[in-house]
Amino acid sequence: MMMNRSRLSHGRLQQHNNNNNNKVGLGVGGLLKGSIAKLSIGGVFVLVICTLPFLFPANITAPSQIDVQKLWKSADSGGWTPSSAPRSDWPAPLKETNGYLRVRCTGDLNQQRTAICDAVLAARILNATLVLPELDANSFWHDDTDSGFHGIYDVEHFIQALRYDVRIVESIPEIKKNGETKKIKAHQIRPLRDASISWYLENVLPKMKKHGAVYLTPFSHHLAEELDNAEYQRLRCRVNYHALRFKPHIMKLSESIVEKLQAQGHFMSIHLRFEKDVLAFAECLDIFTPAKKIVLQKYRKENFAEKKLVYKERSASGKCPLTPGEVGLVLRSMGFDNSARIYLVAGELFGGERYMKPFRSLFPRLENHSSVDSSEDLAANAQGLVGSAVDYMVCLLSDIFMPTYDGPSNFANNLLGHRLYYGFRKTIRLDRKALAPLDFGGPHKRISPESFYTNPWPECFCQTSPADPAHQCPAGNVLEILERQLKKEGG
Repeated sequence: MMMNRSRLSHGRLQQHNNNNNNKVGLGVGGLLKGSIAKLSIGGVFVLVICTLPFLFPANITAPSQIDVQKLWKSADSGGWTPSSAPRSDWPAPLKETNGYLRVRCTGDLNQQRTAICDAVLAARILNATLVLPELDANSFWHDDTDSGFHGIYDVEHFIQALRYDVRIVESIPEIKKNGETKKIKAHQIRPLRDASISWYLENVLPKMKKHGAVYLTPFSHHLAEELDNAEYQRLRCRVNYHALRFKPHIMKLSESIVEKLQAQGHFMSIHLRFEKDVLAFAECLDIFTPAKKIVLQKYRKENFAEKKLVYKERSASGKCPLTPGEVGLVLRSMGFDNSARIYLVAGELFGGERYMKPFRSLFPRLENHSSVDSSEDLAANAQGLVGSAVDYMVCLLSDIFMPTYDGPSNFANNLLGHRLYYGFRKTIRLDRKALAPLDFGGPHKRISPESFYTNPWPECFCQTSPADPAHQCPAGNVLEILERQLKKEGG
């Protein structure tokens, strides 16, 4: 199935998910194209990451040499197909597990998304029954609405899609003992950050067997990302790209926005990071007035560890977020003109409209989900986690996605990995240090500190005729094999 870049509606996306579920999340049948090239533009280096190169030199200074139409189009996949199905023996989850695993996922929507993936993997490692993960909406979003797991994701689909991997229940059931009905009280554990598999087996499993259930809280980045077991990594991809499907009303809202944007041609999505917390964290203060600098310094002192940072050094090494005006200049230098339609995802910009004016003057066709669809239905249903979910889907389906900050960003990092898996969709990444090596040979190797969730290659991709047998696509009857194993285990 080759996806049409100009139109991918909810119906087609739904069909894509359904087809993949029937194949245990094998991935996209046919890949969109991609490429990698590095552009030197007005002192700002731009790294365009997909899979194969454009046919031009690496360090380009003349905008006339860049064919913008090629940026909108897809490129060759290099023979790689997204595939997260098991490729070796993968036993069905045991009918009798070691107990129940509860987790409370913290952070924003995408931090919680990776935590859910880790929770499923932890349950598999522990041979535990996973209790539907809890999503903490209050601490980050201050969202008192019912936007937990049930409010964001399709629960029935989640449980069904992972039936070959783990047993999942919505709550810990009551037990009968000595003629009385009792609740199992989960033993609470604060997990280690980036904990190893051995830590779980040595510290969590014994408590689970003793108490019948454990409660890991808070849970975010509490299972090591880099694992030698490729099947475990593929399970993460099955969760992230197949099992975690937003609820129908979120998909419908996202579809409506994408269709309206696509009705006038190609569109680009940009994740603009210019909020108070980002600027304070990076200590990029010198572009602001003395009064604004005091605000940022106060925020940094109250929220981050003390560390002396020099603005000129930070800026020169690419550690500062680009201003909206700088983003506009980069796009213009690449050859985009004022007809480009841009879907903007951003928090509350520090400094206000003053910093947006240069960007708007260059690119007046700026949109967000409120401007594209001003209906009361969207306004009433796109708050907190739901609003972030809508933005996520629109960015996933955009022709081009561009994050503007290389620092911590769960939203951008997850999208980079999802767009890679979803057919090597075009992404423009900014590299102002000019130190990143060029990769003209295909999907790039993951190098620390790049996250597995940002780049799930090669574990979650395969080839039909690979040079390395480890990259061979799974057998066509993998679903039948897993189904037989599940029935044998009494599933």
